[in-house]
Amino acid sequence: MFTNGVFDLLHSGHVFYLEEARRLGDILVVGINSDASTRAIKGPTRPLISEHDRAYMLAALRTVDYVTIFSETTAEALVDTLRPDIYVKGGDYALDPAQRAALAVDVQRLPEARVVMAYGGQVQLIPTRQGCSTSALIARILATAS
Repeated sequence: MFTNGVFDLLHSGHVFYLEEARRLGDILVVGINSDASTRAIKGPTRPLISEHDRAYMLAALRTVDYVTIFSETTAEALVDTLRPDIYVKGGDYALDPAQRAALAVDVQRLPEARVVMAYGGQVQLIPTRQGCSTSALIARILATAS
């Protein structure tokens, strides 16, 4: 299995997601966005944690077997290189966020899904834990600091 993301400010939502992803197979490979690609996606104030520190923290989790850093804003090239049997992402990439129980993939928002489907792999979405996000944590910290 393969998944990817920024994984800035590791929190319980990330751990839950990675544990669920790991249950889908024997090996879990995690790709993390480089610092430069994170800035391109999230803005100039992110990441808060360097790519090497994020990779180190993820690699320390027992559910994660391998970690790699990629410099593009999407993991399409990495997915095409690795060709995992199962590509895993969070339920926020569901086609209709209001009906996340169905978890149909929104290929417009998840370009890696098209790559996986082209070679015959599976895309699996895992429901996200409500209230667990790095952006929400940052907002809470900033509100508390004011």
